[in-house]
Amino acid sequence: MRTLNVALGERAYPILIGPGLLDRAAGVTNALVAPRLAIVSNTTVAPLYFEKLAGPLRQAGVGITAIVLPDGESHKNWETLNLIFDALLKERCDRTTTIVALGGGVVGDLAGFAAASYQRGVPFIQVPTTLLAQVDSSVGGKTGINHPRGKNMVGAFWQPKLVLADTDTLGTLPARELSAGLAEVIKYGLIRDLPFLEWLEANMAELMARDAAALSYAIERSCANKAEVVAGDERETAKDGGRALLNLGHTFGHAIETGLGYGQWLHGEAVAAGTVMAAELSRRLGWLTQSDVARVRDLLARAGLPVSGPKLGADRYLDLMGHDKKVIAGKLRLVLLQQIGTAVTCGDAAATDIRAAIEDCCA
Repeated sequence: MRTLNVALGERAYPILIGPGLLDRAAGVTNALVAPRLAIVSNTTVAPLYFEKLAGPLRQAGVGITAIVLPDGESHKNWETLNLIFDALLKERCDRTTTIVALGGGVVGDLAGFAAASYQRGVPFIQVPTTLLAQVDSSVGGKTGINHPRGKNMVGAFWQPKLVLADTDTLGTLPARELSAGLAEVIKYGLIRDLPFLEWLEANMAELMARDAAALSYAIERSCANKAEVVAGDERETAKDGGRALLNLGHTFGHAIETGLGYGQWLHGEAVAAGTVMAAELSRRLGWLTQSDVARVRDLLARAGLPVSGPKLGADRYLDLMGHDKKVIAGKLRLVLLQQIGTAVTCGDAAATDIRAAIEDCCA
C-alpha cells in the first residue's frame, strides 16, 4: 500500500492506494467520528464490492446503512440525490454518520454532495472503484450533480476524510471505462508532468493490458499531481491558472456530454476529444506545432479513446461552452497548452479560432 497526503491544513487527508484494501477495515474505521456508516453505491458496483467492504466493518462493530442507486451519468440529478436523503432520514442518520461513496465518479459526486448538504455537512469517505475516480474525481473535494443546461453546475466543495483506492477493483472494470480513466491520467502529463507523459507513451501497452505495477504507478503519480494542485488552490480561485488547469479538454468535453445527453459518451471519452480540440486551438495560437497535436492525438488513440468530437455543430458547442463554470463576466476561459507539459488559462482566444478548432476536430 502507498499513502499520499492532500495537504489542506485541518482538512488534510490521506489517499491510500494498493490491492486488497477493501478487506482491511482499519483504514476506514480510523477515519470515523462514530461507528456508523451510510455506504452509497450503485446497481453495478454493489453486487461486486458492497459486502467486501461492509463485512469487515460490521465485524469491527460498525453499523451499516446501504443505499444503492441506479447506475449511469443520466442519473446524476436531483431525483437520485433525493434517494440518498430519503434513506438517511428513514434510518435516522445523524451528524456523526459518515457517508461512504463506493463506486465511480457519479457515485462519488452524488454521495459527496449529499454529505456536504445533509444536516449542513457530515463526514465523507471516498472508495473509488474505477480508474477515472481513483486518479481524479475522488481527490479534491468537488461534488455535484448535472443540470440539463450544463455538467456539474450544482454542487459544493466538500473534502473527504479519506480516499481508499483498492486497485483490485480495476480487474472488473469494462475496457471502455479503463480507457476513460486513462484520459485523465494522460491529462496530468500534458498539463504539468512531461516526464510522466513520456512514461505513459512508453508504457501505454502495459496499461491497456492492466499490468498491476504499471496501473499502480499511474494512479500514484496522477494522485500526487492532483494533490499538489489542490493543496495550492482548493477552490479554484487562483488567477494564474491553479486548479483550473486540471480542466484541460473539459470545457469542450462537457459540451459533448451535455449536447449528446448525459451518458451517451463517458466523461473520459468526451475529455479526450476535448483535449484534441484544445491542442488544435493551441496550435492555432502558435503555441504547439502540428507534430505536437499529432502526438497528443496518437497517445489518446493508443489508450482506446475517441480523438474526434461528435458533429453537434460549432454554434451548439459554443452555446454549451458558454455555460461553463470557468466563464467569468461573460468571458470564456479555456485551458490550453503553451507547450507539451505546460498548461495555461486563456481568455482571449478569438471566436473564429475556437470555431475552427472545433470544426477541424469533429469527425
